[in-house]
Parts: sequence; structure tokens; C-alpha cells
Amino acid sequence: MDASFETLIASYIENKVGISNHFLSDGLCQHLKANLETLNANNLLLKAGVGNDSKLQHNSLIRSDTIYWLDKKHNNIHENEFFEKIEAFILYLNQSCYAGITDYEFHYSLYEAGDFYKKHLDQFQDNSSRQYSMISYLNADWETKDGGELQIYQTNNNQTIAPTQGKTVFFKSNELEHEVLVTNERRMSVTGWLKR
Repeated sequence: MDASFETLIASYIENKVGISNHFLSDGLCQHLKANLETLNANNLLLKAGVGNDSKLQHNSLIRSDTIYWLDKKHNNIHENEFFEKIEAFILYLNQSCYAGITDYEFHYSLYEAGDFYKKHLDQFQDNSSRQYSMISYLNADWETKDGGELQIYQTNNNQTIAPTQGKTVFFKSNELEHEVLVTNERRMSVTGWLKR
């Protein structure tokens, strides 16, 4: 068992927000970041939307990031290493917490300076398959002045989380409203959901 799995789950049980500062290795983060930067340079990222299916809309007043969906069919060695880590975590989560997770989906997320994502929930109104949200950050040498924090809203316990390299955040998709505060530097992550 990976110690970061227990760190993520134990902190989630304590605070409803799991945080592991070293869920992804620095090496893997650097490879994923390089992939994301190459995809962006080739104009393969898409403007992120809100809503799903026929309700999908693009509103730059709500969110202004761009995304690229990860898929095993891309056969990228580093993305597949990320998937292996996620699958191992799901196995541990299901065995230790009876979570019943059967699927997942992840995308790269890129915020340029000035970008943000206003307060929202991660679960769609007409589809409850997303059970847990997971965000893994790829930003080396991130400083307070760079902004771009994840702001999570809880009664009496709001949390502001810096998007530093290797850190993964984990919470229930239908419970906690959150937002990405305006970033002052390019901010990169792999963001996704554990589903059933």
C-alpha cells in the first residue's frame, strides 16, 4: 500500500478534504507537465465548459481554463503511469472504505494568468455518477504571490489550498462548493472524478 493513499483518506475523514502533498512523484509531475505544454503548443486544448451533454455551455464569466481529456487509447507512457496510480488508489479506497468506485475520468487543466473558475459543485444535476473529485497539481516552485489557490467552502472551515507540484486533493463531488481563485502565473493540473 502506498503511504500517500492512507494520507489522502485519513485527512479526508478528518476534514472532508483529503490532501497528500506527495501523491505524484516530481518526475511524473514533470513528464505530465511537459505533455500538457506540448498539447497546448499544438493548440489541442479546448475551452472548458459548464454542464454536461446538451446543457454544456461555455461562459468565460464562470470559468476561463482550457482542458484536454486523458485516455488510455492515447498510449502515453506517463499518462498511463498516472492511470496506474489512480487505479491502485481506487482499489485501496474500495477495499478500505467500501466506496464502490467502478470508473474514473481525468483531464489536463491549464489556467493562464488571469484565469479562474467561480464557485461550483462538481456533480451534475441530472447525473450523480461523479462521487469523488481529485486534483493533482503540476506546478513547481509555486509561491503565494502566484495566486490560483483552490478555495473550498465548508461551514466554519473554509480551506485555501496552494496548487503545488505533487499535491493531490480529494473530496466528495456533491458536497463541497469550491473555486479556483484568479491565478497570476500559468497553473497546471490533472483534474478528474472517481465514478460509480
